[in-house]
Amino acid sequence: MIEMSIFFFNPDGRTTIKPDQQTVQALPEHSRTRLRINSIKATTAAGSGHPTSCCSVSEIMSVLFFHTMKYRPEDPRNANSDRFILSKGHAAPVLYAVWAETGYLKENELLNLRKVDSILEGHPVPKQQFVDVATGSLGQGLGAACGMAYTGKYFDKASYQVFCLLGDGEMSEGSVWEAMAFASYYQLDNLVAILDINRLGQSDPAPLQHHVEKYQRRCEAFGWQAIIVDGHSVEELCKVLSQPRHQPLAIIAKTIKGKGIPAAEDKMGWHGKPLPKDMADSVIKEMQSRIVSCNKRLYPSPPVEDASPVSLRNIRMPSAPSYKTGEKIATRKAYGMALAKLGRYNDHVVALDGDTKNSTFAELFKNEHPNRFVECYIAEQNMVSVAIGCAVRDRNVVFASTFATFFSRAYDQIRMAAISESNINLCGSHCGVSIGEDGPSQMALEDLALFRAIPTATIFYPSDGVSTEKAVELAANTKGLCFIRTSRPENNIIYSCNEDFHVGQAKVVYKTNDDQVTVIGAGVTLHEALAAAEQLKKERINIRVIDPFTIKPLDSKTIIDNARATRGRIITVEDHYHEGGIGEAVCAAVVNETGFTVQRLAVSQVPRSGKPAELLRIFGIDRDGITQAVRKMLSGAANAK
Repeated sequence: MIEMSIFFFNPDGRTTIKPDQQTVQALPEHSRTRLRINSIKATTAAGSGHPTSCCSVSEIMSVLFFHTMKYRPEDPRNANSDRFILSKGHAAPVLYAVWAETGYLKENELLNLRKVDSILEGHPVPKQQFVDVATGSLGQGLGAACGMAYTGKYFDKASYQVFCLLGDGEMSEGSVWEAMAFASYYQLDNLVAILDINRLGQSDPAPLQHHVEKYQRRCEAFGWQAIIVDGHSVEELCKVLSQPRHQPLAIIAKTIKGKGIPAAEDKMGWHGKPLPKDMADSVIKEMQSRIVSCNKRLYPSPPVEDASPVSLRNIRMPSAPSYKTGEKIATRKAYGMALAKLGRYNDHVVALDGDTKNSTFAELFKNEHPNRFVECYIAEQNMVSVAIGCAVRDRNVVFASTFATFFSRAYDQIRMAAISESNINLCGSHCGVSIGEDGPSQMALEDLALFRAIPTATIFYPSDGVSTEKAVELAANTKGLCFIRTSRPENNIIYSCNEDFHVGQAKVVYKTNDDQVTVIGAGVTLHEALAAAEQLKKERINIRVIDPFTIKPLDSKTIIDNARATRGRIITVEDHYHEGGIGEAVCAAVVNETGFTVQRLAVSQVPRSGKPAELLRIFGIDRDGITQAVRKMLSGAANAK
């Protein structure tokens, strides 16, 4: 007999009763078969979905949720509960079927799968309270699980465990192995990965098919304890999940795709296809005949209550910035200083970096708060996923940094962070050609375009130490994904320390009563615009200079109001490609205004190595390029008259 860590409740109340041997033996068949039945019913009703992918994991899900995991079904995001991530998100119907078994969902709700007015979407999303991170873009669940497990072990120091179910198809994703390396390095013995080795992918068999010993050797090579089991044996699953662990555990479960569906078992051509109604009815009837009658609800063991309450409200700096006007500092260094300062008075601020901490200056945070710093090494995809995991259930305020250009390789993780409704803060340093000699592989010239396309993103582009410190503080308190773009060159402090900053509020940093052109720059190019203003002033040409501060949301009102004062003449200048940057954001803001002209100065082609000043000049985004553009615009206006 298997010892089940389940409570049983009478149908009419919550009083526990001790199960007899017959009931305990029957329940595994009862629960796993009902999971299959409800997965088939839901996908057939929807006319789409992945029933065969659900059927291969029914025993795994049954054992996890009704034997192993400790959680409160009535409170899915309880801080003390074990965490579960369905990395193979296309098997969402079996997850929904589990929560129907717990009583959290009504069984008839499952028939609304994939409908526009249902929370039961095609893949898991956090609008479902029992989902912490969105999955479905394969290969990302384990990285998020690493963030949750790291938080549980090192930040919360709590008893909760983290379980992640992966498919064999996604084991081809490099991000999975980044996560495997991270978990073993940090000895995340509170993390269990269950690999559903059902042999078949979408259009072909998975590369290793049922060679489970090869999966075992790979997992062991990455420092995991790896155990092969029959994924349809409740007894084997219960046994392996009950063993004590001293390192992360990979359960390599050999399964049959489409288990229980005779026409589809271990057969190609059924991935992502619901059963026709007549076939579904026949299969369900046969499955129901195997269920032992049981009118008692399965109920898991409660968790250990040892995760301390956390409040992330009002994460504030203890004092105003302490810079002096005219002092020089790179915004990348100001970021590190601001983060260390924020962490000094807020114990739940944590920082991650991808082995660039001496360039992003995240090392300043590490030096002060070593126990709240996570080195993710050169694995940016995993770093973003770990950040997402660290932030779930509002346990931490998470900042993660690397060169801004390297976030491009983690763009899918960033995209999924938005779908996950994640509140992570990413800082990308070394933007643009102004980094100089390192050359184009290190220059972020696409990052604004990438982050502007993310619906939940806020983009900060500070131009001095004061605005950088304010950006860090604002990001910590802004919902959604935040991106802070920092620069390598040192530039002057231009703001007083008591300057007030807000998301979506631009600053007019240079103006007179008879300005002729509005120039908009940020970071390095804002300082070039200020220098151009002084230069043009000697020629009796006055320009207005605007610092947008946030590129998204953009302060359209301030831009339009000031541009009207300069007869609709606008020049944008940015250390970024033309596509998707400040210029296009400004064009979108003024598109409905009559009499407006926008000229965009930006990096026009793939750059090369050189000194920062040389590269700014080559691409016409330095002070001379700006002055020439202003003269040309005014000359064109005069000729038009």
